[in-house]
Amino acid sequence: MQEHIKVPQDRIGAIIGVEGKIKELLEKKSGAHIEVDSESGTVVIDSEEGDPFKALKASETIKAIARGFSPEKALKLLDVEDLILDLMDLSKISDAPSDLMRIKGRIIGRGGKTREIIESMTGAKISVYGKTISIIGDAEQIMTVRTALDMLIDGAPHGAVYGYLERRRRELKQSQFDSIQ
Repeated sequence: MQEHIKVPQDRIGAIIGVEGKIKELLEKKSGAHIEVDSESGTVVIDSEEGDPFKALKASETIKAIARGFSPEKALKLLDVEDLILDLMDLSKISDAPSDLMRIKGRIIGRGGKTREIIESMTGAKISVYGKTISIIGDAEQIMTVRTALDMLIDGAPHGAVYGYLERRRRELKQSQFDSIQ
């Protein structure tokens, strides 16, 4: 199976890595052969002989790097089986540049504070790049982050979003505690 992924030009270097180390690591961990065309920004993943699940994870990892995640954060997709990449396309909400800037500003927060709080309260990782918001986490984390992001996009006060995140964190801790007993 071959998959072609279009990658922004400014993210090609991150996928290849210094002296090709990231690409090499991706190939080693996934068992797939990866070709990077620096001119066109196309990455081809060939997984004829390897594990198709690992090839899918390699594809997600490359997409995560292409959407602004550091290779270190994105490689966790290959290392931890439960982690998935979720993409939100902001252009479906609005195409007006001023709206996109406002929405991204609300999600990132002053000095990155809002994004940092969401990440610390959920355990997920968030990247805001271009017209997309990408989330790396398990299914529960992604569902919680998406709800928080939807609240921010809809104009909810940041305090209300933080309150929601705190309630979710308590609920998850309680359910984990209940499952132990």
